Amino acid sequence: MKTSPGRKLFLIIAVIFLTFISLVCVLPFLNLLAISLSNKNAVSSGQVSFLPVDFTLSSYTFITNNSAFVKALWVSIQRVILGVGINLVLIVLTAYPLSKEKNEFRLRSVFSWFFVITILFNGGLIPSYLIVRYTGIRDTIWALVLPGAVPVFSMLVVMNYMRSLPKELSEAAYIDGANHFDTLFRVILPVSTPTIATVALFAFVGHWNSWFDGLIYMAKVDHYPLQTYLQTVVIKPEVFFMNSTNISQSLITLLSMVDARTTAAAQLFLGTIPILCVYPFLQKYFASGLVIGSVKG
Repeated sequence: MKTSPGRKLFLIIAVIFLTFISLVCVLPFLNLLAISLSNKNAVSSGQVSFLPVDFTLSSYTFITNNSAFVKALWVSIQRVILGVGINLVLIVLTAYPLSKEKNEFRLRSVFSWFFVITILFNGGLIPSYLIVRYTGIRDTIWALVLPGAVPVFSMLVVMNYMRSLPKELSEAAYIDGANHFDTLFRVILPVSTPTIATVALFAFVGHWNSWFDGLIYMAKVDHYPLQTYLQTVVIKPEVFFMNSTNISQSLITLLSMVDARTTAAAQLFLGTIPILCVYPFLQKYFASGLVIGSVKG
């Protein structure tokens, strides 16, 4: 098929533009990695761009000896496991009945508006804090998980997808004697993999990157999730060194080889690794999961 000159020009411009956008996204990470692997004197003098200067792993060695970073990482891992699991269970159990017709679930519209209103209006920070405090979950892992247990936007995405499925799937299951739970887990969910993977990615990224709730709901630094701890390190670098308890002679030696900027860069880079590892496996479902259930013509 012959390509017109206008088409060729468009493809050239598109490639140049997308290459530029890709570099804008990638170069900051390369700079962050280079800073974390460089000598503190080279970083302080501004010699580091995208390649390490006086290569050293001192920052990463120092991080592994810092109990505060390890504790924050463990809190984030717990949060992601609990949070994503709870989100997916509640999303599916909420979206399935709301995807039914009115003759099957008469209060569908009432509950649908109940959830939609929570997107448009909320009580604000103070009422949320008071609820967390007086329910007794403040300064626990549940304060990071339960307030956002039902992400309404993700639930609406799954609900619209389930509505778009052929009714014959459910009807055939009912004829074979399946109840609603059998139909949901044996028929609906197996064909909903793209959408479920998409909302799982949303939940994972949301829990991993969230830092503000850890700052307001956690009373102790030891209970901070990783992103809250990293935010504290970036804004107040001296906290990084203050939280280094049980300082040994080897750790004191490392302190002379690193500074707040190199250690902060190392921690920020480590904080992005889980997202970089998970996203490629779910990316293939991402685009299809968002458009499935949309208007077709």
